[in-house]
Amino acid sequence: MSIYEKHVFVCVSGKVCPTQGSEAVWQSLRDEVKAAGLIEKIRVNKSGCLAQCGNGPMAVCYPEQTWYGHVTPEDAPEIVREHLIGDKPVERLRYVKKTAE
Repeated sequence: MSIYEKHVFVCVSGKVCPTQGSEAVWQSLRDEVKAAGLIEKIRVNKSGCLAQCGNGPMAVCYPEQTWYGHVTPEDAPEIVREHLIGDKPVERLRYVKKTAE
C-alpha cells in the first residue's frame, strides 16, 4: 500500500452530521477523487465525530489541516479540483472554530 499525499476525513457520526447528508458528501468526494484518477494519491475516509456539531457536514483535509463546514455533495468537484489537485483551499467553505474572547 502506498502512502497518500493527501487525506480527507468526513464526519459521518455523532448526532448532527449524519442528519445533514454527510454520507453523500463522503461518497461524492470519493467519486470525484476516483474520476480524477487519484485514488492512489488521495484517500477519503469516513471519520467519527469531529466535535463541531451544527457546522456540518464537516470535512478536514491533511496535511494542510484545512477544515470545511456545511459541505454538500455538489461542493465535492470544487474541493477536489481546487484544493486536492490545485493546492488552493476553497475559501467559501473553510471552517474556522470561533474562540471565546
